[in-house]
Amino acid sequence: MDSPKTRKYSAEDIVVLEGLEPVRKRPGMYIGSTGTDGLHHLLVEIFDNSRDEAMNGFCNEIEIALLPGNAVRIVDNGTGIPVDIHKKTKVSALETVLTVLHAGGKFEGDGYKISGGLHGVGASVVNALSTSLKAEVHRDGGKYMQEYERGKKKYNVKKVASSKLHGTVITYQPDTTIFSETVYDWDRVVNHLRGQAYLVKGLRIRAIDAREYQGKIDTDKIFYLQDLELEVPSKSFYFEGGLLSLIRYYNRHDKPLHREIFYVEKEASEVMVEVALQYVDDIDAKETSFTNNTITPEGGMHLTGFRTALTRIINDYGKKNNILKESEGSLTGDDVREGLTAVVSVKLRNPQFEGQTKAKLGSVEARGAVEAVFGEAFNAYLEEHPDDAKAIISKSILALKARKAAKAAKDSVIRKGALEGMTLPGKLADCQSRDPEESEIFIVEGDSAGGSSKQGRDRRTQAILPLKGKILNVEKARLDKMLAFKEIKSLIIAMGVGIGDMMDLGKLRYHKIIIATDADVDGAHITTLLLTLFFRYYRPLIDGGHIYIAQPPLYKIKKGKETIYAYSDEEKVKVIKEMGVKEDEVAEVDTSEETDVEPEEGEEGEIMAKGKTAKISIQRYKGLGEMNPEELWETTMNPATRVMKQVTVRDAEEADKTFDVLMGSEVEPRKIFIQTHAKLANIDV
Repeated sequence: MDSPKTRKYSAEDIVVLEGLEPVRKRPGMYIGSTGTDGLHHLLVEIFDNSRDEAMNGFCNEIEIALLPGNAVRIVDNGTGIPVDIHKKTKVSALETVLTVLHAGGKFEGDGYKISGGLHGVGASVVNALSTSLKAEVHRDGGKYMQEYERGKKKYNVKKVASSKLHGTVITYQPDTTIFSETVYDWDRVVNHLRGQAYLVKGLRIRAIDAREYQGKIDTDKIFYLQDLELEVPSKSFYFEGGLLSLIRYYNRHDKPLHREIFYVEKEASEVMVEVALQYVDDIDAKETSFTNNTITPEGGMHLTGFRTALTRIINDYGKKNNILKESEGSLTGDDVREGLTAVVSVKLRNPQFEGQTKAKLGSVEARGAVEAVFGEAFNAYLEEHPDDAKAIISKSILALKARKAAKAAKDSVIRKGALEGMTLPGKLADCQSRDPEESEIFIVEGDSAGGSSKQGRDRRTQAILPLKGKILNVEKARLDKMLAFKEIKSLIIAMGVGIGDMMDLGKLRYHKIIIATDADVDGAHITTLLLTLFFRYYRPLIDGGHIYIAQPPLYKIKKGKETIYAYSDEEKVKVIKEMGVKEDEVAEVDTSEETDVEPEEGEEGEIMAKGKTAKISIQRYKGLGEMNPEELWETTMNPATRVMKQVTVRDAEEADKTFDVLMGSEVEPRKIFIQTHAKLANIDV
């Protein structure tokens, strides 16, 4: 047997990354990704430091400003980061916080009783991943400053002026060589800050989108933009109601089953527990959890404790008061959470998170504390509010019955498919390839579009599934009713992954599922219905990047033998302008008309349309079925030339919310929505 190859391997081969080098080398380890999520995580890290000041009673104002060049400025009126020399690092405490990983006031001592972070890497990570960062500290009668470039200091901390103020100002600019996108989403920032304002009573948070502001920044002021009369987006949040206000905000478009919102705040085992909940007339659950005011999107021990107590208390109360019959069995966690809106917030000294992004709480003591505090208080609430208790438990029993009916319907669909060898829908024009990675399915509306797309497609890799009419609105429909709807059933069988707890993503037959509808109101409606379906029942497909929306052109512009497709009104105007054609030389024609262009040799082609001679013809496509197969392939289906939008969870979430407002049972939210957006409507008569 040959011996393995040998190589010289010594201490010189061991790479030691110093200071902030590990962060720049592997940013994903510290902020999750270098995409949009990671970019916004920078802002959250700096904001959380100011928010922690407020949680401990040292600060009551925070201002966040998005500045020109995608810079961010975050200000608080807290104590200010210390600037004296740190005993261990031998440099200023401010420099230590900004350059040393796992340095901060959150580990030991009396700096913070509670904080949103454990790792102490927030500010230093932001510094490492920023082209530039400037720190200004007002404390002890002075204004101190230090600047950095990609984590490297430009000078030592210095006192630049006297100051009677107190607080910290951090201004940073994300590094474009690290992040694929450096433009902040205003709505995303505002939504996060709104939630934080609900969680910290008495804290005023201002958000200002000053990216278009070109004035001079007055660095002598801590808060400078609040005093300027700017015609830029801005929001200010201040709530005394805490979680009660947050529940009201979450349920503003829903009909509550009980008017009084349940609320408890109590400490147990050195964990401060705060829970608020309300049931609404819906079939979905909205649960939000926080640890030291940092959202934990993946839940954790505190949410587990809440769910355990909720299921136990409702079952016990229902059986004790003969609302839940023995013959009906016990309610599951899913049953008791149907229609629930709940916020679970815990505050503890040393929270243990899974990862720097703090997505999941791992502190075991939080589970026991929440289970004990919430369980006792909720049981008392049900005893004191028998009508509310009956409404809640009756809804849970309805969910139990629906679950059983849905399981029977689901089993029937899957069992039937298995007996038929997973027979695919007759209307599906499948592709020849059996490799999911190269296969894609177009969901088109109607037989006309189905016919054109079937003829124009690449039969080897592209499948076509025409849908007849609009699918069922799954927003308010239970699973059994949904599976009885023929078009949805066809789509489920075509995808091959099953549904619910029997979903198997490994059986996905197409790695690209493309929604291709007409560019009109009906097409937008169908797209929204499909997005709602995927968001409610197939979110893993969205998370996996498998859902797309085709972007067919709106116009076909012909000049002589030249043909250009325009995908928007703005693009149409631009194309016409570039062609150097006057308005009276353009002929708008119906897509049903055919224009015969036969230019004479040496002359520019002339087009006859509606009795008018013109140099350019423009066809407005109102539907995919109005394109011939060649046009459909060239513009919408050819991977080399087409334009598609990949659907994200936020896209589907927005579609779901909009559909809930427009098609829900509550009239007032719909009225407000229409009044607000009426002037944006594009009416195609």
